[in-house]
Amino acid sequence: MNYIEILTRYTANFVDEMNENGIQHVVISPGSRSTPLALAFSEHEAIKEWIVIDERSAAFFALGLAKQTKAAVALVCTSGTAAANYYPAIVEAHYSRVPLVVMTADRPHELRDVGAPQAIDQFHLYGNYVKWFQEMALPEVENGMLRYVRQKAARSVYMACEGNPGPVHLNFPFREPLALDFSLEGIWEYDGMTEQATLLPLDGKKQLTEKQLEAFVSRLEGMRNGLIVCGPQADDEQFPEQIVALAQKWQLPVLADPLSGLRSGSHHKTNIIETYDALLKDKAIRDRMKPDFIIRFGAMPVSKAYLFFMKENETTPQFIIENHSGYREPTGNVTEFIFADPSAFCEGLLAFRQPAFSEDWLHDWQAMNEVARNHFLFGREEKITEGEAIRGLREVIPEESTLYVGNSMAVRDVDTFFLSDEKEISILANRGANGIDGMVSSGVGAAAAGKRVTLVLGDLSFFHDMNGLHAAKHYELDITILLINNNGGGIFSFLSQAENPKHFEALFGTPLHLDFAKAAELYEANYFTPETEEELKEVLQVSYEKKGLSIVEVKTDREENVKWHREKWQAIADEILAE
Repeated sequence: MNYIEILTRYTANFVDEMNENGIQHVVISPGSRSTPLALAFSEHEAIKEWIVIDERSAAFFALGLAKQTKAAVALVCTSGTAAANYYPAIVEAHYSRVPLVVMTADRPHELRDVGAPQAIDQFHLYGNYVKWFQEMALPEVENGMLRYVRQKAARSVYMACEGNPGPVHLNFPFREPLALDFSLEGIWEYDGMTEQATLLPLDGKKQLTEKQLEAFVSRLEGMRNGLIVCGPQADDEQFPEQIVALAQKWQLPVLADPLSGLRSGSHHKTNIIETYDALLKDKAIRDRMKPDFIIRFGAMPVSKAYLFFMKENETTPQFIIENHSGYREPTGNVTEFIFADPSAFCEGLLAFRQPAFSEDWLHDWQAMNEVARNHFLFGREEKITEGEAIRGLREVIPEESTLYVGNSMAVRDVDTFFLSDEKEISILANRGANGIDGMVSSGVGAAAAGKRVTLVLGDLSFFHDMNGLHAAKHYELDITILLINNNGGGIFSFLSQAENPKHFEALFGTPLHLDFAKAAELYEANYFTPETEEELKEVLQVSYEKKGLSIVEVKTDREENVKWHREKWQAIADEILAE
């Protein structure tokens, strides 16, 4: 058997086993050393290949696609710095628990550390940011090698998805020649032994015993004022119904982050408090609403006001429910972690007696929430503000579509102004490492799953990843980008750095002074520049009726934006405290 046949059968068996274990999408960046993997994935009829030239963009594209499909996505690149460009997205995937199977091609061992071109040390390249690393054997077909590659392929997908999902890394050393021969018969098969090669563990949900649930409920006896807090978390179709059922039975308010999955959908929302970020910005309200205990599901909420609230209540008993493991508690407060499936945990508690919690406490939260909602829903400015842009978007965003949110001001405005709604809207964001990099590529990757996506982000995030627009153009993906352009880093205007005017603009404001209409023209996007909220809603509707890429640019002023936000927050606090 010649080398090309060996390489073909080795690579084809690996790729086929990836598909057998659930890989339906692969994102490939062009390169020479990765030729065997790129060809095999592209030739496999059941796997959709996406070609994204820049590896940094490709990795974030895969991240967005994996978030949208809730399944592992494969990545393929060549050797050298191509692999290093995956790093930011791998860090984000690690912290936001997104399954990626990263495959880097490499020089064979004799060409390492000898000055060969495009050769870097790729062994454990991503350190502790991947759940599992495997240096693959050189291609052979003897001595059980085909069984070996199928086992590694199956295990890579399993490891990416088991427990808390995340990225895994396989490094493939390939010798030349690198071409494959698809005229060979049976290259996708392994002598009828496939099933024996891929037996993997069976996983079940973690659940507390009846005795453990009883002990938990007993811990809450004698307490009156509790909070359920739902931060960013992976989508679970059962969770919204289960959590609201528990909240209604126990008469507890639910502080719902926009990434919790609780603000949108048909489930009951009478206990949902979505304006808590605005409410907790006022110290007097924080002092008034001190809880006796907190039960939190998911990661720490986006809200910085909630972070202050937690630091001021460091002795308050806090229980954090995590699916599998993890210690996501940045305040350092004393916390009891409960590792259990959230839906099963709620369902188990519903079977127990109802603790005697205060209904007045719930009513107070609901009344404050209604005050804040009224302030956010009503009133129109002559020229659109950043908050009004989110409000207008909420009114017209299509049913059963996805909202992908950028970091910095974008996610905070969504937290404040994207209020609860009956629409089925999926909200995604890169809140693992909270960076502004890769946001365009992530949103475009989510659109690759076939669902209409609206991406909201600021001008710095847009500029940082403009080359991500190429995939949207190339594949004619349906995505509307709501670009909020305040000519710089708007979030810094809310921070103490703004008090130092001497260096503020150069170091933090960082105005770009760019005409993004030219970027829209370059990538053949539909382009709109509305000036009022009504105009925004009209052009958004037009964009949703068009195919392909649309960019809706809203231009605002950073200083006016800060003043408008603070006036809103103060008006809410004044009305609540006057009662």
